[in-house]
Amino acid sequence: MPETTVPATELASQYINQVTGDLESNVKEQERINAEIAALQEQLAALQRDHTVLVNVQKALGIAKTQAEQAAEPERVEVPSPRRKKAGAAPGGKAKAPASSAAPRRSAAKKSPVEGAETAKASTAKAGAANVSTAKAGAAKAGAAKAAQPTLVELIRRHLADQKEPRSATEISTALGKAHPKRDIAAKVVRVTLEGLVAKSQAERTKQGRSVFYSAPASEPTPVPETQAQTDDADH
Repeated sequence: MPETTVPATELASQYINQVTGDLESNVKEQERINAEIAALQEQLAALQRDHTVLVNVQKALGIAKTQAEQAAEPERVEVPSPRRKKAGAAPGGKAKAPASSAAPRRSAAKKSPVEGAETAKASTAKAGAANVSTAKAGAAKAGAAKAAQPTLVELIRRHLADQKEPRSATEISTALGKAHPKRDIAAKVVRVTLEGLVAKSQAERTKQGRSVFYSAPASEPTPVPETQAQTDDADH
């Protein structure tokens, strides 16, 4: 009986160690994938904000173009055709008024709708240009604000570089929330981002009991130039 029990115990211990190692690998892989998902979600949010700005600019351009096309079409005014001249005097002994006196009036009446259409077209084009200018200014302002705002990854890396001791994910998220109150910084997203930095060797993770702490990666030693190494070898 003792001879059978010892190999069985060793086999069970081997299975336990293998399962534990597989679980740790599985958890690390999940954390890495979650970090990539968080980064992609942040990129998607930035693209959606750009899409909203571009849609507003497109709407402004479309409205200006439609108004200009409508104003470019003048209203049609029907002008009565001139009557035929009759020989001799009109009934009642009155002479018919000369045709030259009525011609300027018809010309003036025909010219006024065109002038009105040109004025409306100029006003609409001016308003459309103002809308486009305002939309472009808004898009430039939004783009400048986005470029000036650092990403969550950059904020975390800067915070870790400024710390002399390792910090937990909760401490890091609290500090970033106080430093950037206008940004919605969740502790879960910070933890996932930290795990992503650890997977890329851009941060270090240490455990103290059940607590996990993060710190900036240790700086690597400066490599010795090849020429200097050859000189040292020659001296020896």
